[in-house]
Amino acid sequence: MPGKKPESSVDSLQRQRALARWDNEGGAGLPALQPEETPIQDRGPAQGTSATELDAFHSRLIALENLMTSLLATASDDQVDLVREMASYITPRPGVTRHPLTIQAAGHMVHLVQRASLFRDGKLS
Repeated sequence: MPGKKPESSVDSLQRQRALARWDNEGGAGLPALQPEETPIQDRGPAQGTSATELDAFHSRLIALENLMTSLLATASDDQVDLVREMASYITPRPGVTRHPLTIQAAGHMVHLVQRASLFRDGKLS
C-alpha cells in the first residue's frame, strides 16, 4: 500500500503475542517470563500513547469499576455467586502457567464483589 510504513519485527512480535493471548484466556497458558523480559507492570506506557490518553483510560476504568460495584450491590445472590465462580475459573488451574495479569484480574473481580457486599449489607448506606 502506498504511504504505509513497513512493519518492524518488534511490532510484528508484539502483535503475535497479543493475538496469541486471545486464544488462551488472556495469557493464562503462556510460558513464564524469561529473565531478560520485563514484567508488564514494570514497563512504561505503550509507545504512541499520550498522558492524556492514559488519563482518559484511567478515568473510564474507575467509572467502570464503580458501575460494576453498584450493579453487584443490587445483584441477586446467584449473580454474585456467578461472578465469584468466574473469578475462580480464570485463576490458573493446576498444571497451567500462572500469568500475573490473569491472577490480578481474578483478584479484582473478587474485590469488586467484596466492595459491593458492603453496600448490600447496608454497612455504607
